[in-house]
Amino acid sequence: MRAEIIAVGTELLLGQIVNTNAQFLSQRLAELGIDVYFQTVVGDNEDRLKQAIAIAESRADLVVFTGGLGPTMDDLTRDALAAHLGVGIEMHEPSLGKIEAMFAGRSPSLIEINRRQAMLVEGASPLRNDAGLAVGSALATGDSLYMLLPGPPREMKPMFLNDGTYWLKGKLGDAGALHSAMLRFCGIGESALEELYKDLIEAQTDPTLATYAKEGEVVLRVSTKAATAEAALARLEPTLQEIRRRGERYLYSESDVALEAEVIRLLAEQRRTISCAESCTGGLIATLLTTVPGSADAFLGGVVSYSNPVKRDLLGVDPALLEGEDAPGAVSEETARAMADGIRQAADTDLALSVTGVAGPASSEGKPVGLVYIGIAERGKPARAEKLQLQGDREGIRIRAAKRALYLAWLRLTGKD
Repeated sequence: MRAEIIAVGTELLLGQIVNTNAQFLSQRLAELGIDVYFQTVVGDNEDRLKQAIAIAESRADLVVFTGGLGPTMDDLTRDALAAHLGVGIEMHEPSLGKIEAMFAGRSPSLIEINRRQAMLVEGASPLRNDAGLAVGSALATGDSLYMLLPGPPREMKPMFLNDGTYWLKGKLGDAGALHSAMLRFCGIGESALEELYKDLIEAQTDPTLATYAKEGEVVLRVSTKAATAEAALARLEPTLQEIRRRGERYLYSESDVALEAEVIRLLAEQRRTISCAESCTGGLIATLLTTVPGSADAFLGGVVSYSNPVKRDLLGVDPALLEGEDAPGAVSEETARAMADGIRQAADTDLALSVTGVAGPASSEGKPVGLVYIGIAERGKPARAEKLQLQGDREGIRIRAAKRALYLAWLRLTGKD
């Protein structure tokens, strides 16, 4: 089954409201095995809405509307669909009773315009609204299916998940649902990851593969349609095994788990601790780690050593590394190693990370924007550091540097470094 989502509302076109409904519906429809090929946004204009309906039904089996079911005269979705289909509008008495009961004894009392929220396209099945007043509806006519949902997400989501999903399942028959494995990678860019799996991507039929770049990470989605989760896993597993074999140095999770959460999990599992010293990332590594529930047992603390005196006095970095004509400077491999060693000893942790670099917008010490050194220290082992030349704006450089530091910790904890 092919679907198109039509979001109705001039406020969406003006950018006053973000269309989160389309994202939610696309995800839920995919889980039902329904392919969303198009998303349309149209304003509160009946002629343009009827044009959008005609286009949608020419290329989709199912048209899902969000918005335009409220009480005002610019809530036109049901009217436009009824006019397009050449049918009337009818009152849904149970929904009207709900509205009348809510307004009973209130001031202002029920006015005629509120009754519009209880109206249905003639012949449609009602979808109950447990969080609001506007009744939703679903209609099968000819070769097309239509579903009308309210715009507010707090009303739309439960309506779709309950009555809407039940109605759709009755129309789907034996169509298999979409099952996906979301594999998360770090330490490799999207282009390099595509090259690693180029033959699999080019030859894909079932399962299908698609990459998604995130800041400092890449996600590879592997999907198939099957009647059961067990059948889907059997179809996915050969491809997953090959992906694991080639990408084991970069594949840190096969579920929706952030890299920092995986680092904390490994630390807890190994009963080890970590600390960090940060310059250009300004505490971002510490922030990421401490957002993970239970991180207090593994992450013992950190220092934002933005200035040379803090590097020297709190982390014990040798002043000869920081200043002087022949000094490597604050942004250097030597300083990154010294910072990692210093915070590891100060916090008495098993591991420590450090970051020093130039996030921009201007160069520093005559060194270019994006030059970053990441250090890692471990109890009983000499500290190491790696050099990066990152691209992007200031915030992008900070995020990618922090993710790279966490990736180095993950490599160390998994024995892959």
